[in-house]
Order: sequence, then structure tokens, then C-alpha cells
Amino acid sequence: MIDSARLGLPDFDPGSVWLVGAGPGDPGLLSALALHALARADCVVYDALVDQRILRLARPGALLDYAGKRGGRPSPSQPDISARLIRLAQSGNRVLRLKGGDPCVFGRGGEEALALAAAGIAFRIVPGITAGIGGLAYAGIPVTHRETNSAVMFVTGHDTDGKVPGGLDWNAIARGAPVLVLYMASRNLSNIANRLLCAGRRSDEPVAIISKATTPAQSVRVSTLGEIVEAPGTIPAPAVIVIGDVVRLRIALDWFGAQHQGIP
Repeated sequence: MIDSARLGLPDFDPGSVWLVGAGPGDPGLLSALALHALARADCVVYDALVDQRILRLARPGALLDYAGKRGGRPSPSQPDISARLIRLAQSGNRVLRLKGGDPCVFGRGGEEALALAAAGIAFRIVPGITAGIGGLAYAGIPVTHRETNSAVMFVTGHDTDGKVPGGLDWNAIARGAPVLVLYMASRNLSNIANRLLCAGRRSDEPVAIISKATTPAQSVRVSTLGEIVEAPGTIPAPAVIVIGDVVRLRIALDWFGAQHQGIP
């Protein structure tokens, strides 16, 4: 149990909403504030990417309210989810909006916070470990390394219509950082890889595709930009994708894979 008083954690007041990042999957990556909220929330409105082991940490008797959005499947709209949070808070509940990763890294937490602010609902944003950092670490890939990259760029792989974001300058992205981390790019990966190649990235540049990161079902596929264009293959969702020479460090740093293979 979290010693809330010793840590000086804030009260979770009735009628308020906490927007909390649950991290990429492993319950051990939850913050103290996230555990504090789970122990006190009356309602937990959670995303599709929240691990079931994390939901089991909710207070007994708390309402677990699914509000997940998955590409190509019937899903609640963002305005509907925001309206649900407002209604629950106005009824006097402690409302925990639990989101995979970090709520404000391609998680639409900012949109929900703006809706709460407009409705006069008190809220708190609790950051979580985003998959673009935590998922890479569990694949043995540090997101930065002094010998490979002094910059990294995080990019979403699809727009609201599910297509490659048209408003992005892919030539600038290709030149912008030695390491690119792509979120929600599985369906559009071949298209994105082709755009990066046309903008000057190397065809032999390594790519790692990390599916179900930080969970027992984690899998990692290593390829190159050129191979991805020619034979993208099937990518189990959810997945985070990293492009750059930092991927080569995985050969020595795959600690998670070694544990699951029983290698001391």
C-alpha cells in the first residue's frame, strides 16, 4: 500500500477528475500518484491500452467504465468521453480517467482537460511513462545514446481519418533527428518508410517494431527501412516503432528478452 501521508500525496476530492497515465503496460511502472488514485477513485474510465492487471488494483466497488478507442472498430467519440467525465464528476464522484502511456503524449489528455476546464470541473494531470520511452527500454533500446543521437523526434503515424498525417513535413521530419519514434503507425508503416526514404534516410537504417511493450506478450521485430517498404509484414497492435542507429544497441542490451528466455 502507498503511504499517502508520508509521501504528501494530495487528496482526491469528490467531484474532481484525475487524468492519469498508466504507462505502457507493466503495473510496476505506475507512479505513486497513479496507485493513490486507483485506491480512491469511485469511477475508473479506462482506455483499451490499460493492462487488466492495473485495473485489478482499483478500489473494491469502484465502477470500471470502458472508453477505449481502437482503429477500425466501433468506438466512443472523444466528445462523448469528455461529456461522460463531466457527468460523473458533477454527480460527486472521484473520477479517474486512466490512459495508456502518458495522457498528453498522443493521448488526447489535453482535449479532455480543456473540456473539464470549460465545464468548471477541478482536475489534475498525472504523467505516465510513454511507450516511446518505456517500450523502447524494455526492448533494450535507449531512446538516446551519446554515440548515436543527441535528439529524438516523436511522431504520430495516423491522422483522425486513419491515414498518414498530411499536415506534416516529412522531408523536415526525415532530416530533423537521427532517431524517430512512431506511435500508432502500424497500418501506415510502409507508406511512412517510403516517404522517409524519398526524403533521404538510408535504406539500411535499422527499424525496431515493439508490439505489446512491457507486457509478457511483448515481441520485437528488427528490420530496415528498405525491407519495411518491400515487405511490411503483420504488426500486432499496439506497437511503437523506432527508426535509427540506436536500434543496434539492442544486440547487447536486450535485458527483458534475456529474462524471458531464462538467460541469467
